[in-house]
Amino acid sequence: MRSQALPFLLLSIRGEDAAADDEYSAMMRFAGLDTTGMHRIRLTHEPLGDIDLAEWSGVILGGGPYNVSDNPAAKSDTQRRVESELLPLIEDIVERDFPFLGCCYGVGTLGTVVGATIDKTHPEPVGGMAVAMSAAGRDDPLFAGAPDVFDAYGGHKEAASSLPSEAVCLASSADCPVQAFRVKHNVYATQFHPELDISGICTRIDVYKDYGYFAPESAEALKSAVQQWNVTYPPVILERFVARYSRRD
Repeated sequence: MRSQALPFLLLSIRGEDAAADDEYSAMMRFAGLDTTGMHRIRLTHEPLGDIDLAEWSGVILGGGPYNVSDNPAAKSDTQRRVESELLPLIEDIVERDFPFLGCCYGVGTLGTVVGATIDKTHPEPVGGMAVAMSAAGRDDPLFAGAPDVFDAYGGHKEAASSLPSEAVCLASSADCPVQAFRVKHNVYATQFHPELDISGICTRIDVYKDYGYFAPESAEALKSAVQQWNVTYPPVILERFVARYSRRD
């Protein structure tokens, strides 16, 4: 009997259907997968449940409005439940050095697990940014061959101010010292969004215009501004992650 490729698991923290569905579609499109190759769990809508990592090729964590560093009293019941389920899974992923790619919220969650300083010292506004590779990033299997500086889309309130010695910083930007890092050999997080293209970030702007990232009345101007950035490289990271870690049962 021929073996089958094990799917990738996308964990979503987006409660808003438009943003969640666009994220899932973009992740699959850029990774070259369909719904059989990438299964989604919407943690805002259902519990994580028992995850047997042996059943998956890798785990991808999407971004969203949660901040790990927020005061626990200010977090919703849903966020507290999601993080109580998610952080132990990431601890297991790190312990096993299991393939993981955390996008934006991944910096906060993975960083928390490994002892990084996660705070609101280095926010970035919603839009484009220039991401600069580090020397370690240029040698990393997932990022090797990337331009020394490439455009990406993002926007966040919290970030990693510092990393522990066992984490390797792969990229930075002018306003954020940690745009990507790796733990061990196979556990990654990016502050920018590798799944975002112009259409995707415009959807996010529409969905999150009342979430405090920017003045709601500036939404249309922001959608015009993001079109000035040449965001072509970040989706390659998703494609490489899937190509590198896809395995069969």
